Amino acid sequence: MSAAREPTLLIRNARCIASMDGARRELRDASILVRGHRIEAMGPAHELPAEADEVIDARQHLVVPGLVNTHHHMYQSLTRAIPAVQDAELFSWLQGLYPIWAHLTPEMVEVSTQVAMAELLLSGCTTSSDHLYIYPNGIRLDDSIRAAQAIGMRFTASRGSMSVGRSQGGLPPDAVVEREDAILKDSQRLIEQWHDTSHGAMVQVALAPCSPFSVSRDLMRETAKLARHHGVRLHTHLAENDHDVAYSLEKFGCTPAQYAQDLGWLGQDVWHAHCVKLDEEGIHLFAASRTGVAHCPCSNMRLASGIAPVRRMVDAGVPVGLGVDGSASSDAAHLVNEARQAMLLARVGRALQPPVQREGRTFFGCDLGPAEMTARDALELATRGGAQVLGRSDIGQIAPGLCADLALFRLDTLAMAGGAVHDPVAALMLCASPNADEVVVNGRRVVREGRLATLDLPPLLERHNRLARELAQAAR
Repeated sequence: MSAAREPTLLIRNARCIASMDGARRELRDASILVRGHRIEAMGPAHELPAEADEVIDARQHLVVPGLVNTHHHMYQSLTRAIPAVQDAELFSWLQGLYPIWAHLTPEMVEVSTQVAMAELLLSGCTTSSDHLYIYPNGIRLDDSIRAAQAIGMRFTASRGSMSVGRSQGGLPPDAVVEREDAILKDSQRLIEQWHDTSHGAMVQVALAPCSPFSVSRDLMRETAKLARHHGVRLHTHLAENDHDVAYSLEKFGCTPAQYAQDLGWLGQDVWHAHCVKLDEEGIHLFAASRTGVAHCPCSNMRLASGIAPVRRMVDAGVPVGLGVDGSASSDAAHLVNEARQAMLLARVGRALQPPVQREGRTFFGCDLGPAEMTARDALELATRGGAQVLGRSDIGQIAPGLCADLALFRLDTLAMAGGAVHDPVAALMLCASPNADEVVVNGRRVVREGRLATLDLPPLLERHNRLARELAQAAR
């Protein structure tokens, strides 16, 4: 019996394709042929077939690899713009929200995950991680995984955890922490049930104790052993702000990077969120071990955490991707905008550097040569960089044999007027951040002509907003 023929999809005659491949090729008037879940060919339109089972006319589009989000807390979509914490920094923000999150339910996690993923998909993001670290009222990570399967997003589901409550010197209330033996048992179950190592895997599992101020050293060590035994990745928050650093120095007698090194939390299978306050020693340790960083510029600004030294990290060889972070700390999940903010914040950061003396002259940050981050640098963080941080070699660029994860942005819109005619790639980063017109995940069109194709969005939003009100009321 012959195998079933795989369906084909043709992205035809694109105005521009930014491949982000090894040569960083940018093609004009080019096409992409997809067969099944893989890219089969890419090149000048006249060299590729003119027909396929499905055809997208891309004459007015920029095509980029599907964007990759390396850090999120999707349940937080339910607590955006909560008045009590609108102006708080990280620790007081968390202390204000923990009592609300204690009333989360499985339904709330499932619905908020789909809302967060809808927002990401419409921004051109095709792969996302999520860090769920609070499990009251029967919540399981499976609730998030099923939500991802229904909406069609490629997903790294991170089994977060908190085990050190306030009575033991941690930050979270005792009511929202778990026993460490239960955390490890559930982590193993999730790996065995859901983790997929195949090419084009739609679900992978990572293990992710929340932070130095909410878990024990023992849990960090045991989690690392469990993850490495099963070959899954490790994730946590690190060096997010000055209070975070002060906590590590007071409780552990070392910097956050030294804490990670001591516990075996450096390596190609590890990525840390934020790292705003990573010092030079920490950057060296991360670069030498190829430890990844999820850079979350909007959240870092919103919580007044600071400006992460991303240029120094990248130049040193640290793998860096982008993360939108929790929807209650960035209050948005638009990955193109996150890339734009990363680019702009890096430039502001250089301007804030102290003057330097060279050859008897004073140079300010704005005098020190090319931009700290270019538009293409930012797009690279959002694509190749994110794929590397999540340990994926099958996504993050447009090349034959890789997964067909693609985002198409219209160039004939008001926001792009006057920009796309000069440089479509730079316009995507420099102009007002658009939503995607078409999004393909694993060869499947999940956004069509700017509309989510896998779920009916209006009733989902109505249900989400009802649950958001119920969650806030439950905490009063």
